[in-house]
Amino acid sequence: MVEEHGGRAWFVRRLTGSSSAKTYTCPACHRPIPPGTAHVVAWPVEKALLSEDAAEERRHWHHDCWRRLR
Repeated sequence: MVEEHGGRAWFVRRLTGSSSAKTYTCPACHRPIPPGTAHVVAWPVEKALLSEDAAEERRHWHHDCWRRLR
């Protein structure tokens, strides 16, 4: 799914957390997203100037933090 946030288009996946085995850090609040926690994974449709691939910019967000970006 593609969503608009902050003037950019983002690929977005909502994960249930059942496949998460790693702790991620939310880029909005800088708090951990523990394994097994439902969350959002998002990356820009168009890569940033210095990135080799937009997938390098993939980040894991708390649902509420992602929603606040709108």
